Amino acid sequence: MGGPVRTTVKAYATGLYRRNDDRAENHRLLAAEAQGYLAAGFTAMKTKVGFGFADDIALVEMLRQTIGPDVALFVDANHGCDRVQAARLARAMEPLDIGWFEEPVEPEDIEGYAELRGRTTIPIAGGECSFTRHDFRRILEARAMDVIQPDTASCGGLSEAKRIADMAWTHGTRYNPHVWGTGIGLAAAMQLLAVLPTTTPAFGAHHPLLEYDSTPHPFRQDLLVEPVRVESGIAHVPQGPGLGVEIRRDVLERWRVN
Repeated sequence: MGGPVRTTVKAYATGLYRRNDDRAENHRLLAAEAQGYLAAGFTAMKTKVGFGFADDIALVEMLRQTIGPDVALFVDANHGCDRVQAARLARAMEPLDIGWFEEPVEPEDIEGYAELRGRTTIPIAGGECSFTRHDFRRILEARAMDVIQPDTASCGGLSEAKRIADMAWTHGTRYNPHVWGTGIGLAAAMQLLAVLPTTTPAFGAHHPLLEYDSTPHPFRQDLLVEPVRVESGIAHVPQGPGLGVEIRRDVLERWRVN
């Protein structure tokens, strides 16, 4: 993998999911959740959009007002928009200083990503549903995304993820891995993040971020003998052999399905 260039990684909190269909109640609950992330030391967080223009823009405006101007806010549609919806939403969100607009349209629509990228100042992100360097070669050559997000656990493993990262570096495209699922996937992403280069060798260079699922999840940290440390929004790369973690067999047994 080339050896680590960092031992800590800034994390952003993924969460802020709608609880029900009542907008006022959702806003109250999500504002409290966002304030909890701030209290925990996170300086970046991500929410979901793609539920309709009025609902989406009301939520994003509320969150920006709640967290203030100095905290990064990302939005993720999980390809829940078509090109027209995505462009309208992107234009409306531009004054809210959105860090990136993730998966605005379906992952196969590379031309749609490239078109949207040319119509908004918000960085366009995606790639969790793309696999191996061959998918990402097409994305990178089309200049379709500002930020690619391969999932280390599903894009082809650590070796393939590193090949994709090298391709992204040569194209001047940012790489922030998608992270979701078990503590094993989290540990693998941490080892990748330890070796990812910055996009440019400069003092103010952008460093990759860790996506930290902050919702209740029994396999994220409970599965590990020593959980990945996330303190004041900073994640520490596990230092043990291999992925740096050891699995709790009792947790595997507790959740085993016969």
